[in-house]
Amino acid sequence: MIKGAPVYWYDEIDSTSEEAKRRARKGEAGPVWIAARRQTAGRGRLGRQWSSPDGNLFTSVLFVPPGGLGLAGRVPFAAALAAVDACKAVLPSVGFKLKWPNDVRVDRAKLTGILVESGETNGVVWVALGIGINVLVAPELDGQETVSLNALGAPHGLSADDVLSSLREALENRLTQAQNAFPALLNDWKTNAEALGQEVEAGPVDARVTGIFEDLAEDGGLILRLPDGNRQTIRAGDVELVRQVE
Repeated sequence: MIKGAPVYWYDEIDSTSEEAKRRARKGEAGPVWIAARRQTAGRGRLGRQWSSPDGNLFTSVLFVPPGGLGLAGRVPFAAALAAVDACKAVLPSVGFKLKWPNDVRVDRAKLTGILVESGETNGVVWVALGIGINVLVAPELDGQETVSLNALGAPHGLSADDVLSSLREALENRLTQAQNAFPALLNDWKTNAEALGQEVEAGPVDARVTGIFEDLAEDGGLILRLPDGNRQTIRAGDVELVRQVE
């Protein structure tokens, strides 16, 4: 799917995901990686700004998902696990956790951000997958504690290039798993899940629902057990831990 895709490095760019989409709209289907030393207009999920200090990894991969949009919906979970795999390659003893659907956190501090966008050009469905990993610097984000691999004890001299090398292999493996064994991939995701079995608020900002994060649906939706005992599946928005369940 993305094996052997070339990497194009930029010293500075507005956004690696914007560059991937520009290429896609011109008919370039990929696979191709775009990486930058610095971004001037990085973005995260839900339109949030993504801070881009020097030394961190900012990258996007453009590719055509086999099966079209059916596989595209699985990409966030594959990408999140690939980011965990890449981080564990550096720090195998750290407890990396996944905040639904695809943030990687350590003790509730954000380490990575993932943005999945898709489109169609000349009848070809494409995915632009953006991944940011805090390698050297934990940037300031409004209302969100952050952490970096460096602060967690990464080896001296670790670079964004090193992390990208691990990420490329991990993502190829996880995308293949998403295509061929999605239930197993979701089980791997749950093994690393943050707040599973605990009370959370989830959903779009204007329609938050409180319940126990009970499971994932077959398509990766977040299943909540509501206070009245009913279940509701959340497929959009965000999730936040309410409190620890004793």
